[in-house]
Amino acid sequence: MRVIAHDGQNLGVVPIQEALRLARERQLDLVEVSPQADPPVCRILDYGKYLYEQQKKEREAKKAQKIIEVKEIRLRPKTDPHHRGFKVRDARKWLEQGMKVKVRIRFRGREITHPEVALQDLEEISQELSDVAHVEVQPNMEERTMLMVLAPQPKKKSSKEEPSRAKEEVSQSHV
Repeated sequence: MRVIAHDGQNLGVVPIQEALRLARERQLDLVEVSPQADPPVCRILDYGKYLYEQQKKEREAKKAQKIIEVKEIRLRPKTDPHHRGFKVRDARKWLEQGMKVKVRIRFRGREITHPEVALQDLEEISQELSDVAHVEVQPNMEERTMLMVLAPQPKKKSSKEEPSRAKEEVSQSHV
């Protein structure tokens, strides 16, 4: 088997007993890292320390993940436009903070016979929020509700920096 020392040095192809002896001399473990290779590759290392470092890397990767929160506003087909304005204002605030927003219109009783009213409401909401959001999931029926998901617009790279650089170059050329 091919053996790699704890410092990364390649010790070459060594019999198993010799590799185990080398690991015991250094008071380390012999770990098989690539069993499918020909010959198999083993590494001499402190296995406990290796596992700890792996867990540490996983924790760091988990911290780096961006968690997107999903908020929801609930309306009815008969919701007053004034009341809907309050809900849209909250949705705008959440979208500007980077959260996704579910807009749910719940039907009660015979309201379900007129889904076009809810569809029109959802389209109006998406138009009002079109400057800060785009429709991620188109309006669709789920049991007695019509649902649409809005996601924040992707942030554009700041174009403010480019004109300021151009101004600096112009001011330097005149000097």
